[in-house]
Amino acid sequence: MTTYKIDARRLFCPMPVIKAQDAISQLQNKERLEVVATDRGVLHDIPAWCRINGHDIEQILEENGEISISIRVNKE
Repeated sequence: MTTYKIDARRLFCPMPVIKAQDAISQLQNKERLEVVATDRGVLHDIPAWCRINGHDIEQILEENGEISISIRVNKE
């Protein structure tokens, strides 16, 4: 299974969510996307967006001011 990564560091909401949405639109079912961000708003915004759109959060890590969110894409 392929994992793609986007760099949303130094971007403020809603840009990390928009970048994730754009990337996911190009991915296939069950592929993974890792979003790396520095805006703490992603801790709420990306999981909420995933719930609304049916994607799964697999992992959220915080280290040295960076947040990494791993998303599994669910498309029908």
